Amino acid sequence: MMLISPSYARANTWINIPSGNFLMGSTPAQVEQGYRISAKGYGHNGVRKAGWFDNETPQHQVYLPTYSIQKTAVTNIEYAKFIRATGYPAPFVTAKVWSNYRLVHPYSWVKPYLWLDGHIPKNRGNNPVVLLSYDDALAYAKWLSKKLGQQLQLPNEMQWEKAMRGNDGRLYPWGNTYDAERLNNADHGSLETLAVGFFNKGASPYGVLDGAGQVFEWTSTVWNDQRMTVKGGSWDDHGGVCRPAAHHGRAKNLKHILIGFRLVSMPD
Repeated sequence: MMLISPSYARANTWINIPSGNFLMGSTPAQVEQGYRISAKGYGHNGVRKAGWFDNETPQHQVYLPTYSIQKTAVTNIEYAKFIRATGYPAPFVTAKVWSNYRLVHPYSWVKPYLWLDGHIPKNRGNNPVVLLSYDDALAYAKWLSKKLGQQLQLPNEMQWEKAMRGNDGRLYPWGNTYDAERLNNADHGSLETLAVGFFNKGASPYGVLDGAGQVFEWTSTVWNDQRMTVKGGSWDDHGGVCRPAAHHGRAKNLKHILIGFRLVSMPD
């Protein structure tokens, strides 16, 4: 039996993103601002030295037709319905596999997010589901598409970014000033996922939540070879990394405590 009944789930509503142009990427000044915010948070210039934000320029206009996106990342309770209906494996990674990823986080950090015997991690029902590979997210999208009779998919990077920052090229979903009280990241200090909807003051111009911090999210945009683009930053990152224009590549088979996902729906 699940630790938290699906009947207690918050509804993940769909938000319409109107057609039109938006400013994607960053200006040189925004890249510099991202590096300064990161240096203050991390206490060093490692992000700048690694050039994490250098490929965000130039900022440019992109036209997108209308689409809808989930207001929040898919939660553990929502994902549990998929598992119960299909028998798909629950989110889990062994200590050996985690070690082979060669990440900085010890396996002790992973344990609170493991689905033991298929149960939702305790007190995390309405938190974003993590420990999912890219293909796991696609499997959920395929199942929910059939269930709802709609064509649902992972957003591409352009769709994700527009939904999170609007059309005016702002630095964060709420504007151009960094505010650690509007997102779940290392500066806020929770150092774990939190229930979706917690940071309502961090909403994008369209009302989409957690476009900065909380968890990185898979997109359908290829980064290179076996890597896909992830967006958003996470609960373990500082402010510069959590800008909607920032992006990184992660291996498709990676199951990380910092990566979740949400879906988009295109009109018929």
